[in-house]
Amino acid sequence: MAEPVRGRRLTDQEGQKLQQTVRRGSTNSVRYRRAMMLLASAGGNRVPVIAQLVQADEDTVRDVIHRFNEIGLACLDPRWAGGRPR
Repeated sequence: MAEPVRGRRLTDQEGQKLQQTVRRGSTNSVRYRRAMMLLASAGGNRVPVIAQLVQADEDTVRDVIHRFNEIGLACLDPRWAGGRPR
């Protein structure tokens, strides 16, 4: 069995930015939910608990945590494409 997914340690600036996003209740619900996922992961919660907290699929939580470990806070922004090509 694979080991549990864990987010890397947050720097002070990352922690402040995530808390600011959650406290403010950002108008963008995607950023808000992803920030909640990362804060819960940094708090030591496991993926099933985090998924229940933010009402998301466990695979989505794992994807967000993996992307955070790779690219940092840029993972908060959604990657939506423009739709049908010209």
